[in-house]
Amino acid sequence: MSMASIEANKQLERLVALGYPDVADMSEDAFRALARPLIRALERSDLGADILLVPTRELVTPESLIARTSIDRMAGFTTMPPRDIVSFLPTDGFEPPEGPFYLVIEPHTGTCYTNREPDVARKLIESDERLPLTLEEGLAIATQHPEWLLEKNGFNLLGSRSADGRVPSIWMSQSAPRLGAVWPNSRHTWLGNAYCIARRGVSLIEGRG
Repeated sequence: MSMASIEANKQLERLVALGYPDVADMSEDAFRALARPLIRALERSDLGADILLVPTRELVTPESLIARTSIDRMAGFTTMPPRDIVSFLPTDGFEPPEGPFYLVIEPHTGTCYTNREPDVARKLIESDERLPLTLEEGLAIATQHPEWLLEKNGFNLLGSRSADGRVPSIWMSQSAPRLGAVWPNSRHTWLGNAYCIARRGVSLIEGRG
């Protein structure tokens, strides 16, 4: 097994332990089976362990996931209604690869883009040849690495946007992860702008895409 396949399997088991199969309305075995092709492909890859396993919106809806994050037993929360959360869709060019699961390569909370307006930060991220993260990818960070919110910073997710122009954000509030939103011209000292260097589905890992 490769480092990448070991890490992806570890993250898959965390999703199972947090009840993601229930959210997807399927058994644990069926949920694991959906990730198996991706994990098998990783056994022949050299991606390393700096990856993030992300379930797509078709498998689990994002509005149900913030409450499954936690820090020191303090469950994540949001004050946004479900209809608002559903409205945050990937912007052009940042749609996820096909499949129920895919990978984000080298995810980061965007510390170097802290206290930047989202529209300014997006231009900086793109000029640095990086990709802004989407809502689903930010929730995956808060699920797999909640300590990053304490050790690094909260973050905007510029790869997703609602029709009114807002972008989703995740930060610490009341000692717990909080899902909220900011306007594209607002800046906050505690918010970075999260990014990665690539996204990979099964076909790209296997060299078919």
